[in-house]
Amino acid sequence: MNYSDNVFDLVVPGVQQLVPYVAGKPINELERELGLTGIIKLASNENPLGLGKKALAAIQDALPKLTLYPDGNGFDLKSALAKKYAVNPDQITLGNGSNELLELVARAFLRPGLEAMFSEHAFAVYPIVTQAVGAAAVVVPALNYGNNLEAMVARISDLTRVVFIANPNNPTGTLLSQADLELFISALPKHCLCVLDEAYAEFVVDKEGINSIDWLPTNPNLIITRTFSKAYGLAGLRVGYALSSPEISDILNRVRQPFNNNMLALVAAEAALSDEDYLQQTIAVNNQGNMELTEGFKTLQLEWIPSAGNFIAVDLKRPAQPVYEALLRLGVIVRPIANYGLPNHLRISIGTHVENQFFLKALAETLGNV
Repeated sequence: MNYSDNVFDLVVPGVQQLVPYVAGKPINELERELGLTGIIKLASNENPLGLGKKALAAIQDALPKLTLYPDGNGFDLKSALAKKYAVNPDQITLGNGSNELLELVARAFLRPGLEAMFSEHAFAVYPIVTQAVGAAAVVVPALNYGNNLEAMVARISDLTRVVFIANPNNPTGTLLSQADLELFISALPKHCLCVLDEAYAEFVVDKEGINSIDWLPTNPNLIITRTFSKAYGLAGLRVGYALSSPEISDILNRVRQPFNNNMLALVAAEAALSDEDYLQQTIAVNNQGNMELTEGFKTLQLEWIPSAGNFIAVDLKRPAQPVYEALLRLGVIVRPIANYGLPNHLRISIGTHVENQFFLKALAETLGNV
């Protein structure tokens, strides 16, 4: 037996059982497969407006410096975030997207014999990072497609070290009230951290005047993760951040890789943070698109999960995979979410008016033929 035959036996048990994360199909992949052009991608919750002017200018200014390493501490971006959110820079951890921050939490606080908790229909990265470090995943049945906080509290044990809560939740778009969340976090035992994943927080329309960042001083077990990939339009540069106590931030920075954010990501994120016009335009386009898609679903007599994010999960009342594949042949990429326990749903990222109408027309044609 040669080395390649038994290399799998050398892999740690948690990784042996992992299934790789499958991202939304890239446009160029569909072009290669079917020879199509004019493809629209509504699969990965990306910002449909393109790059903001301030971020683009910052990237162009930084290009001559690319022979140098970036600032490994991210001083300027941390300073801008600290000013915006009225926190201290030592409460901020920068990540290669917020995904990396979820992994850092798992590496720092989980191990075999301990547990992480999250909801049914929760973001796929939670079980991945949990299993990769050998910890046990406790999956709590969803309530109306979202987090059942009461059931979660009841399931916490002496072994529970991390609870992952996405608000809004991906892929269902469900939203918890801030008051319920605050009570939940305050009820957690001291040995249990809450990771509040707010990747889509900027899209929430009905804000309650309660800011989760205000809970940090009284909840030292709280970690808030956010990203520049969605509302700020920087998905391709991969930059996110965590807000926590200085003590937790120090621990996360011990396992964070040096220079995990490249120079272009750092300067673009800092510029994007100050581009309020772009952010407000993004939110307006998203709100309008949400109405366009839901009206379209209503016309097609389909049901959907009301969403507070920049995507909507629609129930086709039939297996979604054949519809997804038929849409591909029409040049439309959306996201099947059977791997989230929703085999009859497609998740649709909200696009521009033109993209939304193209999709709805293609969906009507597909439903009539499949």
